[in-house]
Amino acid sequence: MKLLITGATGLVGRAIVEISNKHGIAVNYLTTRRDKIISNENFQGFYWNPSRNEIDLACFEGVTAIINLAGASISERWTADYKNEILYSRINSLKTLNYALGKIDTTGITSFVSASAIGIYPSSQDHLYTEEDQGVDDSFLGEVVQKWENEIDALSHFGFSVAKVRIGLVLSKDGGALPKIAKPIKSYMGTVFGNGKQWQSWVHINDLAKIFLFIVENQLEGVYNGVAPNPITHKKMVHELAKVFNVPLLLPHIPQLTMKLVLGEMSYLLYASQRVSSKKIAEEGFVFDYPNIGNALEFFYNGELRHSMG
Repeated sequence: MKLLITGATGLVGRAIVEISNKHGIAVNYLTTRRDKIISNENFQGFYWNPSRNEIDLACFEGVTAIINLAGASISERWTADYKNEILYSRINSLKTLNYALGKIDTTGITSFVSASAIGIYPSSQDHLYTEEDQGVDDSFLGEVVQKWENEIDALSHFGFSVAKVRIGLVLSKDGGALPKIAKPIKSYMGTVFGNGKQWQSWVHINDLAKIFLFIVENQLEGVYNGVAPNPITHKKMVHELAKVFNVPLLLPHIPQLTMKLVLGEMSYLLYASQRVSSKKIAEEGFVFDYPNIGNALEFFYNGELRHSMG
């Protein structure tokens, strides 16, 4: 197996590369920064510029599977310009890959797996979402994910398997949302947003990386939720982290209107609720190393989170 990964230097991409290298799987990756191109036996960089539909076709040499993680972070303030960046960074990346794949012989490629997001599911505090649910959240993020997935589906005509991984809240000590959630709690400034009943469908970074590789290896098709088997409420997440640091939660809950004044439209992320099932990927034979929030945070109890927080 040889992978081509877009977004390989991001949080999820780095985890996939690390596991791949441990198993002797070579990785080609695409970058928009020529100065970030690395060349060694198992990790080879290639230049692309999706905004201009530019790509080095040499990136496909020997590749048997493609993992697409490209897309601007949703954790920046949603100005009008940045909302366009969030959407078109995803759309243009897929269009460029589609264009490039049409220029080469794809017979050696067996699998294409792309990131997506559980933000497509309508916010609900009582529904358990599966991949069969067809509703789309009436929000900017719901719109983005719907258009993102339509662009992924456009690659289905090539003959290789095409799959989408709807990613939840990724837990990692190396970045993403968790250190941002943990920092104020450690500083006795932790609090709950809204009533705290909104569901957070989370996944340990290592399990998520393994889900992508599992789908590639088994040439699975269709939609798979990239979440752990046991979602928790936002209130539960905050209280679990407070236990890690052995600190009280002293501040009152923060209403949505207050955070909207601070963060603008992006504040929606703090209050949206999606309780999402991982049953489909489990039925394919995938086994989670971290099915529960307790064991997912276990390494933090060994001081790793405290160290990363300085």
